[in-house]
Amino acid sequence: MESLVEATSGAVGSLLSTTILYPLDTCKTKYQAENRAHQHQKYRNISDVLWEAISTRQVLSLFQGLGTKNFHSFISSFLYFYGYSFLKRLYLKKSGFKSIGTKANLVIAAAAGACTVVVTQPLDTVSSKMQTSEFGESKGLCQSLAESTWGESFDGLGISLLLTSNPSIQYTAFDQLKNRILKEKMKKRESNAAASPSPEALSALTAFLLGAVSKCIATCITYPAIRCKVVIQSAESDETKDGKSQLKTRKTVSGALHSIWEKEGILGFFKGLQAQILKTVLSSALLLMIKEKITKSTWITMLALRRFILMTRSRLKSS
Repeated sequence: MESLVEATSGAVGSLLSTTILYPLDTCKTKYQAENRAHQHQKYRNISDVLWEAISTRQVLSLFQGLGTKNFHSFISSFLYFYGYSFLKRLYLKKSGFKSIGTKANLVIAAAAGACTVVVTQPLDTVSSKMQTSEFGESKGLCQSLAESTWGESFDGLGISLLLTSNPSIQYTAFDQLKNRILKEKMKKRESNAAASPSPEALSALTAFLLGAVSKCIATCITYPAIRCKVVIQSAESDETKDGKSQLKTRKTVSGALHSIWEKEGILGFFKGLQAQILKTVLSSALLLMIKEKITKSTWITMLALRRFILMTRSRLKSS
């Protein structure tokens, strides 16, 4: 029951945060997906994508692929939170510990993330292709899946698995920053003889800010991989005439790396970083906020539903 409640509340939180931020996500993804030489670039910045949608009267196309994205977000979040909760309880049961350590927590989170990525990768690929299609020309989920081969459905799987390390990097950065601040507080307290002997702790605001900073650090470190993943999964072809051969090159990690380096230089690996950080921080904050708010309601609903099912079964047996 606990795993189911965690999974449901996490999935609903992901669904709502994805919907709220979807126009920003579409602009960001289309901007990241463009892999052309500077003189041939269609978008100079992320606002150009928004202006294109407005000027061509395709504002609603900013939501193209929303259904698929929401379906992917709901399924992946449900699987992740269910798998994480299940593996955590299994670890505590097998180890006999009352609480889970930091290293074990990171390993369990990475394992749950990797399993989720493998299962939901086809939806992630299709969603990216729908978002990066020309405004008004996006194909449906079923059509996109039907036109893709089995191998194409798993484009970018290796990078997606690599990106499951993002939370580990975030926590490491958070822990290092926290230790530095606490050491400074300890030094100040030692210099003050009248200070309270209670252990130092971070304030809620400081913890929030450190969480945001550590997430930004993790995003910056893994961003070249994020950019390559978008380029690989993009529906957009290059400006060259030999579209087929170029598309095959871009389907590999090495091809994407070479293409970005050749046309955009080293700064191309960080194209759209600001929008990625903004979207990531807002999405994480919204997801966790919504999840915390609805967890209690979900738990009550699940208990009520369970009681209703038990009462119905008992009535059917008695009759």
